[in-house]
Amino acid sequence: MSGARQPARRGDGRLRPLIAGALAGLLLALRPLPAEALTELQFWHALDGPNGELVTRIAETFNASQPDYRVVPVYKGSYAETISSGITAYRTGAAPHLLQVFEVGNGTMAAAIGAVRPVATVMREAGLSVAPEDFLPVVATNYLDAEGGMLSLPFNVSSTVMWINRDRFRLAGLDAKKPPATWPEVFEAARRLKAADGKRCALSSAWPTWVHIEQLSVWHDRPLATRSNGLDGYDAELVFNGPLQVRHLQNLVDLKRAGVFEYNDRVNRGESRFVSGDCAIFLTSSSLYGKVSTAARFDWTVVPMPFYPDVVAEPQNAILGGGSLYAMQGKTPDEYRGVARFLAFLMEGRQQAALYRNTGYIPTTRAAYADAVAEGFFERHPQLHVAVQELTRRPPTRNTAGLRLGNMLQIRDLWAEELEAALNGAKSPQQALDDAVARGNQVLRVFQQRTKK
Repeated sequence: MSGARQPARRGDGRLRPLIAGALAGLLLALRPLPAEALTELQFWHALDGPNGELVTRIAETFNASQPDYRVVPVYKGSYAETISSGITAYRTGAAPHLLQVFEVGNGTMAAAIGAVRPVATVMREAGLSVAPEDFLPVVATNYLDAEGGMLSLPFNVSSTVMWINRDRFRLAGLDAKKPPATWPEVFEAARRLKAADGKRCALSSAWPTWVHIEQLSVWHDRPLATRSNGLDGYDAELVFNGPLQVRHLQNLVDLKRAGVFEYNDRVNRGESRFVSGDCAIFLTSSSLYGKVSTAARFDWTVVPMPFYPDVVAEPQNAILGGGSLYAMQGKTPDEYRGVARFLAFLMEGRQQAALYRNTGYIPTTRAAYADAVAEGFFERHPQLHVAVQELTRRPPTRNTAGLRLGNMLQIRDLWAEELEAALNGAKSPQQALDDAVARGNQVLRVFQQRTKK
């Protein structure tokens, strides 16, 4: 009969579960397999503000350029805090793959043989190359290991420059188009600036030991320490308590008493005083460019460090500020391959250009600098050329090739204590610098003993 229910066929109940299972297996087989996990590479750094944002963008560009590795940039605080975090993490077996270290830490890192894997080794094992000849001359000399290979990779290289508020110069009746070039001219301009506006800062600086001891000495081709400022060995002795340094500190003491020179702190927190327009003349790193170019609301410019014309007819060359990247020990071969690829990526022209176009850091490689010159970049942006010119203006001497002293973080604090004692009237400039040398040499001798094999 039509529409009548047909009797069930034998075996239908047993087939349904088998068919359903087969279909489920087929669907499972056709489902896309999960992508293989990326190898994560930790990159600890000390750059904040616009410079830190650029580091993040560079890492994101690398991550998008290849499918195997993911660089994770992590801001760890100040330079001192970053190197301290890196060393502590290494001791607990949790070191990052890459650690940014400022130039003050080079001596300590160079002696940390068990903690650091030379960049030259990392690159060679990955089938990539890096050589001192790839970099501008004064850049390479700071980052070599005992065999002459690259111990770390130059990354954010800067120099001390002098920042000028041209609006303040005009208000004081000074020639804003012709900033001071010598220290006597700077001191005279600062006095006039203070007379014109006694409520605001006329002259100041950040990183006082870097500016007023280290850079001052090498800019005038005077040694900070024997043994090529420590580049030739850990048995170096400090010698920056000579006539030039004593004279300069005495000038700062006199100007501070007159309210013309203002001391901020031992690091760079005082940089905001220039960015805000409070300080008219400010000496600090060229890397301040990112903040000044985005936040300053006045007419400003950048000029080279001043010099004493009765000491030298013209300056020698500056030494580096900024930092380099150290590969830490204890990682897998695959992780080191990723580190090598990222380092090679950082040396490429586009990444170099991203740094020197936006930050005040310089192109570190010869190729990147040649490209910048060829396209006329520095002609259009002369403020960004000042640091490069300071570092490369003359072939470095034994006094100016670089600086590598052990426990430099601790030593700088001792130097700063003595500078402060002189500026506060507790010691004469000569006594303060004599004590800075003596105390620093004690630290160097302890470091030398600890690093003996």
